[in-house]
Amino acid sequence: MNARPIPFDNSYARLPERLFVRQAPVPVAAPELLAINLSLGRELGIDAAWLQSPAAVRAFAGNELPEGAEPLAQAYAGHQFGGWVPQLGDGRAILLGEVVDTHGRRRDIQLKGAGRTPFSRGGDGRAWIGPVLREYLVSESMHALGIPTTRALAAVATGETVYRERPLPGAVLTRVAASHLRVGTFQYFAARQDVEALRLLADHAIARHYPQAETPLDLLNAVVEAQAKLVARWMSVGFIHGVMNTDNTAISGETIDYGPCAFMDAYHPETVFSSIDRTGRYAYARQPEIAAWNLAQFATCLLPLMGERDKAVAQATEAVQRFPALHASEWLHRFGRKIGLAQARPADSPLIEAFLRGLADHGHDFTNSFRDLAEGRLPGGLEGWGADWRARLRAENAPEAVMRTANPAFIPRNHRVEEAISAALEGDMAPFRRLHGVLAHPFDDQPEHADLARPPAAHEAVHQTFCGT
Repeated sequence: MNARPIPFDNSYARLPERLFVRQAPVPVAAPELLAINLSLGRELGIDAAWLQSPAAVRAFAGNELPEGAEPLAQAYAGHQFGGWVPQLGDGRAILLGEVVDTHGRRRDIQLKGAGRTPFSRGGDGRAWIGPVLREYLVSESMHALGIPTTRALAAVATGETVYRERPLPGAVLTRVAASHLRVGTFQYFAARQDVEALRLLADHAIARHYPQAETPLDLLNAVVEAQAKLVARWMSVGFIHGVMNTDNTAISGETIDYGPCAFMDAYHPETVFSSIDRTGRYAYARQPEIAAWNLAQFATCLLPLMGERDKAVAQATEAVQRFPALHASEWLHRFGRKIGLAQARPADSPLIEAFLRGLADHGHDFTNSFRDLAEGRLPGGLEGWGADWRARLRAENAPEAVMRTANPAFIPRNHRVEEAISAALEGDMAPFRRLHGVLAHPFDDQPEHADLARPPAAHEAVHQTFCGT
């Protein structure tokens, strides 16, 4: 076994300490492994034998610090449902450190649910098993779908009770991210007029995520483009983040913080699942608008780094105003492929939009309706649309092949995720393992698991999802 089983190389910990608080995880009573992602561990360069050892379970529970770890809680602020909160920060998460993976990419390794920090704001700093397993399943599913995302390395039960509406078993998630820099990280220091910290953060973000960028304006443009593509990809699989606060908007362009997230079953643009989104601010169809709003907050943070004020405002405004066109282009590409068009044109948008209206009008399942197109099956009531669609496909080569690689057969349907969590609460991890295994290959037919592709019956439908804090 290597002397250092996790090859830590920590850059954020070398920044000034006002950007974070050095904080060790709080040990738990009786750590027990629930799930381990061996393939991700190999990608991160973690010693394989150690990853399957009791020492790894202790490390991922927060009971034992691996050599080279420099644990810390990051400072950030944010707009939560549009309301400004000047101090948030890692209230239940500890960044153990960073590794440079086997592809040369720098990655964070973070424990989520690792105990109280100075940013906990009265919370217990813990997580219960439900949100931990939900994030594990959904984030790994997003990765398999080809959507930029944080990853799940391990889930560990704590042997302790977490109190929410009722007593629940505690757990810790080991999360891997390109970084945990957020729009809210920049907002924290912009609000304090700490220009030096903003410059350090911008330089760190450029070096880590956008090395082709040379200026803060370049950084802004790169983040705008990354977020525009990300949200279009969410839309293409019917994903609803549920809590698109600025502190949940990653500078890297990854999907981060899977709280009350969900995938739509029946399509409707106004779909909301999050129990705390009472006004529909983060409804499915509003996600592009909210992403642009969040990016405007990021642009405001960068103004002190961009020179003369009036010129900086004009440049930043222009950068953010690129978002709608960038998003529309990626949306057209993604949805064009979903109906068999390898190179969709702007003139194809009405055809795609008509299909979506038909799904909404008839209450059809989003995922299965698109998957059916690859088999030449039309949802009921869309026969007229089908004639226009087939006429357009005559100009395409192998549209069925395009559709099968753009339309998953399997998503982490809410009722199946809840079934896996309910079983885990009874000590049965088999439904979790089965669902996780199927979601690792979402574009394969897997007929022996066809029940996992079925929309929920009326009594199975999940209408609300919860944050877990």
